[in-house]
Amino acid sequence: MTSFLWTLLIGLIIGAVAKLIMPGKDPGGCIITMLLGIAGSALGGWLGGLLGLQAVGGLGMFIGGVIGAIILLLIYRMIVGRKK
Repeated sequence: MTSFLWTLLIGLIIGAVAKLIMPGKDPGGCIITMLLGIAGSALGGWLGGLLGLQAVGGLGMFIGGVIGAIILLLIYRMIVGRKK
């Protein structure tokens, strides 16, 4: 249970950092930001593995998660921008 709570907390922090780096109109709320951070971390880890840049703990994983979350924000903005 503790690791699940840590995952949610770190996801919230990563999502918030990604939104701070890329200000703009995005889906809001803590839950969406948390999910963005968690999904961004998964994407960042997967992309890092593909590129051979596997980060082991700490700052490297955090940066990879933020990069993944930024990529997801860019994809969201491209999809929403086409609908308008």
